[in-house]
Amino acid sequence: MKITQTNLDGVVIVEPNVYGDHRGWFMETYNKSVLADYGVNIEFIQDNQSYSATKGTLRGLHYQMNPKAQTKLVRCTKGIIFDVAVDIREGSPTYGEWFGIELSAENKKQLLVPKGFSHAFMTLTNDVEVQYKVDEVYSPENERSILWNDPEIGIKWPNVIPVLSAKDEVAPLLKDADNNFVSGE
Repeated sequence: MKITQTNLDGVVIVEPNVYGDHRGWFMETYNKSVLADYGVNIEFIQDNQSYSATKGTLRGLHYQMNPKAQTKLVRCTKGIIFDVAVDIREGSPTYGEWFGIELSAENKKQLLVPKGFSHAFMTLTNDVEVQYKVDEVYSPENERSILWNDPEIGIKWPNVIPVLSAKDEVAPLLKDADNNFVSGE
């Protein structure tokens, strides 16, 4: 398993080793001790899966506030997504900055999005399945969103017309969003 640090501290790309032969392939998608060797010590407690029928489906920018903040390990198991993490830790040197990566069933890459970051993805194909591990259960009272196209964040989304939920269409800008993340905590 290869772990690569991105421009955002704590957001890492996880690339599993894939072993294949004439029958197909095998890979470990998660190995707690390998991540721990890299300094990532997370106790995942739940696996989630989403399906998006239409190219351009955009889910996010979502996060849960403390004390129910979530770390996510995201992978795309069918189709292709553009996956994004945004640093929302006040006082962080990279506050408001983003990282994006294409995740696909073919490239098998994963993105680790820690607490203190907002997360979103846009589907680049029809019929997309995304699976992710989380270290905290869903908490509707702590769930928050940031507007996907906040100009101060400036995410360079793929040139695809977004398909949004009603909630995501009216999410606040980062500067107006509820946020209790502080860098270094």
